[in-house]
Amino acid sequence: MISTATAPFRIAAEPAPLELVAKYFRAFGDPTRLRLIGALEDQEASVGQLVEELRLPQPQVSKHLACLRWCGFVETRREHRTVYYRVADARVAELLALGRALLADNAEHVAVCSDVDAPC
Repeated sequence: MISTATAPFRIAAEPAPLELVAKYFRAFGDPTRLRLIGALEDQEASVGQLVEELRLPQPQVSKHLACLRWCGFVETRREHRTVYYRVADARVAELLALGRALLADNAEHVAVCSDVDAPC
C-alpha cells in the first residue's frame, strides 16, 4: 500500500476498484497531460524540450509531468543534470490511439456533450 503521507494527493485507505479506474482515466482528462504523453509517444524528451515543443510555461509542464510520473504514465532517465521523460508503458500510447480511433466515429457528439464537463 502506498503511504499517503508522502503522496501528492490523498486517497481512501481502500478505494473501490471502479473509483480507481475513474481516477486513472481522469489523468487523461487534461489536455496538457494528453499533449505531453503524445509528445513522448515516440521519443524521450527533457522538460526544456517539452516546454519548447508545447510552448507552455516550464512550471506547468513540470507539474503535469510530476503527476504523470507519480501515476506511472511516464518514467525518467537521468543523464548528468538532465532528466529525460518517456512513456512508461506502450499500452498508454495504445490506449490513446484507441481513444482517437473511437473518437473518430463520435467526435461531433463528444464535442457537444455538456454532461461530460459538468460536475457530478
